[in-house]
Amino acid sequence: MNRRVKKTALFLLAAALLFGAGRVQQSLNQDRDTLGLTRAAVLENAPPALAFTTVALGGFRGLISNFLWIRANDLQQDDKFFEAAQLADWITQLEPTFAQVWIFQAWNMAYNISVKFKENSPGHYEDRWHWLQRGIELLRDEGLRYNPNNILIYRELGWFFQHKMGQNLDDANMFYKKEWRNEMQPFFGVNGTNFEHVLHPQTPADFQLVQVLTNKFKIDPQFAKSVDEQYGPFDWRLPDAHAIYWGAKALDEARKNPGKVKPDDLITVRRIIYQSMQQAFMHGRVVSSPFSPLESLGPNLDMMASVNATYTNAWAAEPDPGQKDGILKAHRNFLRTGIYYLYVAGRTREAQQWFNYLGEKYPDKAIIENRPDSLPKNLTLDEYAVAVLQIDIGETSQDRVSSAIEGFLLQAYSSLAAGDENRYTTLKLLAQRAHERYDLKTSSFAGDVRVKLMPFDEMNQAMVRDLLNPDNGVPYAARAALVTRLGLPSSMLTNGLPEAVTNSVPEPEATNAPPTNGLPTVRSEPNFGDH
Repeated sequence: MNRRVKKTALFLLAAALLFGAGRVQQSLNQDRDTLGLTRAAVLENAPPALAFTTVALGGFRGLISNFLWIRANDLQQDDKFFEAAQLADWITQLEPTFAQVWIFQAWNMAYNISVKFKENSPGHYEDRWHWLQRGIELLRDEGLRYNPNNILIYRELGWFFQHKMGQNLDDANMFYKKEWRNEMQPFFGVNGTNFEHVLHPQTPADFQLVQVLTNKFKIDPQFAKSVDEQYGPFDWRLPDAHAIYWGAKALDEARKNPGKVKPDDLITVRRIIYQSMQQAFMHGRVVSSPFSPLESLGPNLDMMASVNATYTNAWAAEPDPGQKDGILKAHRNFLRTGIYYLYVAGRTREAQQWFNYLGEKYPDKAIIENRPDSLPKNLTLDEYAVAVLQIDIGETSQDRVSSAIEGFLLQAYSSLAAGDENRYTTLKLLAQRAHERYDLKTSSFAGDVRVKLMPFDEMNQAMVRDLLNPDNGVPYAARAALVTRLGLPSSMLTNGLPEAVTNSVPEPEATNAPPTNGLPTVRSEPNFGDH
């Protein structure tokens, strides 16, 4: 073979190898993108310095970020959270499409760094709130910027709202809720249910609100409305609604990009949604008192049907039999809780309907703790409710005890309006005893706002004020009966209970002394109407 032919053959071989390498590289790039490995495409929307770094370092980015990741984990184990946060920030600069580092850094800020700060003043946690906000902003504003289709980041955002802000495990949780409520109220109104200004802006101020909501908080008003229609109604000033919003966004992205979603990730997303739904049912309503700066959250009983549907839909969508069993257990526990909440709130007709549903859905499952014989077919609604009340009064759950006391008071005033003064006195006394017993059991947690109840006199006064409200209280006839039997001025029929009135509400004299031990026989009471 002469020299010219040899060169030609080598050239053709090199061209063929280059062509083959190009085809293999395309396949590798596709696999890297599908598996979420190192970035194969040019980074979009990146600042110039970050874009230069990702191109200049090439494949070495992975080696450097691996070393920094190992070091950040070591610092985390040594409780050096601020140093770990700095390293994590460097990793995001090297690998901005690595979702786990965004999650790691945000978690570190919201959970580890935030709790390093104590109260700025009694009841105020501005420093903690700053770090929780920073964690949310990192995921929402930066993580999603480079990973708009990654459901893990959406899921983590939902978790922050559900767990860190929505639950009461952090002693600053009520401060978080208050600050978030102040942030959201301009968009959704004083009750958190008004979408009009952001869906149909009319004025320059309305258009400005839409810009802030979409650009700063990354909330799509149309999508939020669809979430409210599917899962709500919610008070959008409270964190549970936003936990469900980001969970729903994760499911929406999963539908758009099914090839990039792992089944285990969908399980955790669905769990965030139905757990947040249950939280919204249990404390999705703001209860305030004009006599105290303290605020509490009460149940949103109107959500019973939508929470139930969320559980059944999650069960239907779950392919794993083991996970299905877990959803059924959670669903049954929710029904037991929801029936009880409806009952003590005086909505006995609805409670009976759901009690019947529970018996049809789970006929062979006991519904009272430590009572294996307590099958739905063996109990009446009254017997079930009384048994749960006895358990609740002995608990230290702020949500459940507060709900029970409110329910006792509502049924007490319902009885009073109906002319049953003995039952009014009995239920009122029972509510007070439940409050006293709760205070006694939680006395070792004095000063802990996570377990603190509003003082009983103020809870009672808030109940009377709500019932006598001419705009959304009970019907006129019931208000007239209450005003007369409580010895209040007749002007309160049209003006309601003034905020300046003292905490002492006149008590009617019972003809017979109330029982001093045990629980009264519970029976259906006349309702004040739809609540």
